[in-house]
Amino acid sequence: MAGLRRLHAVALMPAMKLICHPLTAFDPPLRPASSRRQWMDETPQSHAYRCLPLVVGNQHGWEVFTPSGFTARWTGGDRVEDVSVHPDGPSDRAPASPMSNFGSGILTFEMGFLLRTPPGWNIWVQGPVNGIKDGVAPLSGVIETDWSPYSFTMNWRFTRPGEVRFEADEPIAHIFPVRRDLFDRVTPEIRPIQSDPKTAQAMEEWRLSRADFAGRLREHDADASEEKWQKGYYRGLMPDGDKGSPSHKTKLHVKPFAPAKPKKR
Repeated sequence: MAGLRRLHAVALMPAMKLICHPLTAFDPPLRPASSRRQWMDETPQSHAYRCLPLVVGNQHGWEVFTPSGFTARWTGGDRVEDVSVHPDGPSDRAPASPMSNFGSGILTFEMGFLLRTPPGWNIWVQGPVNGIKDGVAPLSGVIETDWSPYSFTMNWRFTRPGEVRFEADEPIAHIFPVRRDLFDRVTPEIRPIQSDPKTAQAMEEWRLSRADFAGRLREHDADASEEKWQKGYYRGLMPDGDKGSPSHKTKLHVKPFAPAKPKKR
């Protein structure tokens, strides 16, 4: 019953509009974030995709992609001109095109659009979730998009002098809404797990099950070898096989940005 009440509460949450105002003649380079990552594809038998938190994290919002490929170089200096950008073709200053703007080894992307959220909602901006890029690291930021009339940039900082490569359509930013009062509402607290006997028992059942499964894998048990990994969390099941939360997800359905529907007269 408690799980059904939680699901009902989620269902009652009002729908939210996330509005994108393009600031150029180009289409905004925004799309639902992909679940795929090249490094995850390259793991043996793509086993990285067995980690559901990774897969859901990959999809958790929208990604901004650069429209054309380029190479960026940093000499190691602090001047703006110490970062140089070398596009594959003529630069037309499309949204998410790279530039050197701040110095200190920072590569900047001008987004070319303005986001609007309902009152009390911010936008979290970061690099591609679980993305890995050698030689440069994305910087994260939080923007008050319910009132601000200012556009924003996505910034990466070189981790060493040298050059980095971005291909056309490569994601360079990841965005999702977050409540501004989130941390005003959260009260962190430490409690011994024994204070919640039901959770403590479930945790112990899982620990013993995991140890048993790992032992059977080491001994090349046929059933364990066939299963390869325990799928309880992936399937949304408790250690005893009962169903967990009715709102458990193995995949997100993030809607693409689309033109607004004409208002009825």
